[in-house]
Order: sequence, then C-alpha cells, then structure tokens
Amino acid sequence: MTSGRRLPLEGITVVALEQAVAAPYSTRQLADLGARVIKIERPDGGDFARGYDHAVRGGSSAFLWLNRGKESVQLDLKDSADREDLDRLLERADVMVANLAPSALGRLRLDADTLRERHPDLIVCLISGYAPGGPLAEKKAYDALIQAEAGVMSLTGTPGAPAKVGVSIADIAAGSHALSGVLAAIRHRDLTGEALPVRVSLFDALTEWMAHPLYYTLHGGSAPVPMGTSHPAIAPYGAFTAADEAALLIAVQNEREWVRLCADVLEAPGLAADERFRSNPDRVANRAALDAALGERFAAYPSSTLTERLDGAGVAWGRMTAMTDLAAHPELARDDRWMDTPTAQGSVRTLRPPGIPGDRAAEGGAVPALGQHTASVLAEIHAAEGDR
Repeated sequence: MTSGRRLPLEGITVVALEQAVAAPYSTRQLADLGARVIKIERPDGGDFARGYDHAVRGGSSAFLWLNRGKESVQLDLKDSADREDLDRLLERADVMVANLAPSALGRLRLDADTLRERHPDLIVCLISGYAPGGPLAEKKAYDALIQAEAGVMSLTGTPGAPAKVGVSIADIAAGSHALSGVLAAIRHRDLTGEALPVRVSLFDALTEWMAHPLYYTLHGGSAPVPMGTSHPAIAPYGAFTAADEAALLIAVQNEREWVRLCADVLEAPGLAADERFRSNPDRVANRAALDAALGERFAAYPSSTLTERLDGAGVAWGRMTAMTDLAAHPELARDDRWMDTPTAQGSVRTLRPPGIPGDRAAEGGAVPALGQHTASVLAEIHAAEGDR
C-alpha cells in the first residue's frame, strides 16, 4: 500500500515490445514497483494473449495477470511514421523490454547493438526462446516446447507418463531473470552512467532452474526419474488419501518424525520398528511396501483427524488443494493479499504482488484496453518535440 509514499521505481519509464507471457510478466512487476510501462501493441489485434480466453467478464485471464498498470499504444513498426514515434518513446525511456523474435528485431533495427548506438542511455532487455546467435536462435520456443527441451518433462509426472508443469514455468523463469537483470542494470547505470544490455532466453532460464538434477546426473552417474508427488531421496514423502477422499501430502524429514507419524498419527508403532523401514535409506529402498502400508493406515481416518494429529506430532503436511478451492485458502483470506484492478469490463480482484520493498506497490493500475493510450502518449511525445 503506497499511502502517498514514493514508489521504488517511480520515475522509470519502460517501453515494452511484448506479447504472450515472458516479457509481460517482467514488465508487470516493474509496473507494480512504480515504473511507467508503455506497452506497444500491433494494430491487428495487439498482444495475442488478449485472446487466450474470455474467462474474466469476457476478457482474458492471462492478460489480466500480466498487464496490470500498463499503458497500451498501438503502433505499426513497419510504418515509417509509427517507427519514428517509437524512436521518440525510446529516446525518453530508461528501459526497453522485448520478446519479439531475434530476426524480427534485427530487421526492425531494434537489436541491442543498434539501439545502443542510437540510445546510449537505454537499458535494452531482450527475451528470446533460445540464445541469439546460437544454433537454435530461430527455433519456435513456446513454453511447453522449452519444458520438453530443458528436461523438465523427464522429471514431471510418473514413469512412462511424462507431463508438463501446469503453469508457464519457462516463461515465468525467463521473466523473473529479466526482471532481476533490469533492476541490476538500472542500479549499475545509476552508479556509473553505463547502460548494460540484458539478454535472457527461455531455455537458459529454465536450465538454470534445472541445475540441481543436471548436476546430480552429470556428477552422480544416473538421472532422477519422475515420481509423481514422491521424493527421490526421502520416504515417506508424497500424497496419501484419507477416509473422506481428501489427499494429504506428508514430508518426513528425520527419524523422530517417522516414529511420531507411526505412533502418534497412524497408531501403528510397529511400522517404525519394521526392519524394512527403520532408516530413510531402508524406506527409500522399500518405497512400494512402505507406501502400501501407509496408504492403508491413512485410509482408516478422516482428514480432520489426521491433520489434527499431524500438527500435534509436528509432522509436516499440506493439503492437495484443488484449483477451485485455492481462492478460499486461509492464506489468501488476508486483507493484504488482494487489490482491486480496473479493466474494460469492470473492476476485478487480483493478487497483490509479493516481495515489494516496504509494501509500496502501485495501487489502482488498470489493465488497458487495446490502444487505449495511443492518442495521449503520442500527443505527449509530439508536444515534447515542439518544446525543444
């Protein structure tokens, strides 16, 4: 909540040549921090994320998520007059974020090297599927394709049934690294006057997130396998179904918790004494038998009894929340978790961003209608030209 106080990025202007998820995710967070974000959209329908669905009063849930607090300006970058207007905007901007294809940016002379010559103070952040200049620079790179290429699907799901992560993890990873890179570049420019470029690829961002299993495979000699809700090196660890069909995920981290789970929660102290289950390595080696025995005991009690006992025993657990129940989660009932966001279809609730310094997030930022700010922004830059 700002309460009239200065926002962390107040005074920073960002021009966003963006579409879909990765770049809009990074720039929406910049807008949440107080930056002015001018979103450049194509004249023939704009950002195609506007049409992903019609779930929010006829508008797109994805677009709502990614574009709060921005201004929408429609420009045809192949038109000479519109391109001049873009250059005027870039002349006054601090940051440009783009996730158009590297070849398209090159044809438009919007690559980092060209922009550095024309706008030496501009921080240029380019997001691509693969590294520009690399062997796959022009390969189409949608989120699920990157999940497959980066090995995520080899670890997600169950053996013989690989699955993608249910959210756009490659886009989110790239957008997160772009955000941190831009913030670091702003800090560096403030200190030195030098505007450093930021380059992020979806593949590089997601392989960074995959570094743990990658290093395990490279240096350990074997690859982890998909295990559903289980953990490759800890047991018991995973989801079990109670008598009322509620699924609870438990995570036993040490032998004390294992003994308490058996004796205090499941009323089966003999399980802890079973030679097959006496230590974590034993339990991992005999996981199938362990899971079968625990599954039988969990099914004997309603979830209310189990959760009360788990809490009392100090055993970590979590409820397997259905998407239809997430909005009612007690953690989302806190007053500071939601804000009202205006849209063309009316005001809707959106999640307040986490991690904002001093909780000074921009308030009341609207999701823009397509081209809503074209006239006002262009009038502003042409008036500024006349004042020179």
